[in-house]
Amino acid sequence: MTANNHSSQSLLKREATCSLPTEWGKFTMVGYTELANNKDHVALYMGDITTPEPVLLRVHSECLTGDAFFSQKCDCGPQLEAAFKMIQAEGRGVIIYLRQEGRGIGLINKIKAYHLQDQGLDTVEANLALHLPIDARNFQLAKDILDDLNINEVKLMTNNPNKIDTLKDSGINVVERIPVIIETNPNNEKYIQTKKNKLHHLFDD
Repeated sequence: MTANNHSSQSLLKREATCSLPTEWGKFTMVGYTELANNKDHVALYMGDITTPEPVLLRVHSECLTGDAFFSQKCDCGPQLEAAFKMIQAEGRGVIIYLRQEGRGIGLINKIKAYHLQDQGLDTVEANLALHLPIDARNFQLAKDILDDLNINEVKLMTNNPNKIDTLKDSGINVVERIPVIIETNPNNEKYIQTKKNKLHHLFDD
């Protein structure tokens, strides 16, 4: 792992660091403020991330309904838990948690989109019906956090090719993609198929 050249145009400011004991072991949590809008984002890491080996990484966008309320409409909560478990097993890794609710459209708009999904629209159709972007997230934020942590080579836990492309284009060496495959349930089967067919997420059949 080689140190990055830190960009003078970073979108974030590091604010605070603390230890965070969890069900999956002790992490260090680093808090950042997004300069454009004062949104808070965090990185949680376990182990020595300064050694040369590529770092296991999950870039996870906030999903209040899935992460905190255990919604079965999506696969976000189980994916986050799977990332914690994989880092625990390896003893070393990072979770970047970006406050980009509902693929960046915000919680209230996400609830409106869910209401349309209740009426039969899929997740892409619902956003378009509300005249909202299909995906408004900014994964450059993850690049800036990795720069701050001096991480350049990662093993990325994702099914989303856009995350891979964004990190690679920004100078992060993604040496491996690790699939995050979650068992579907009757409430999220359509959601998973939409991610695969319309958003081109990479799922093993």
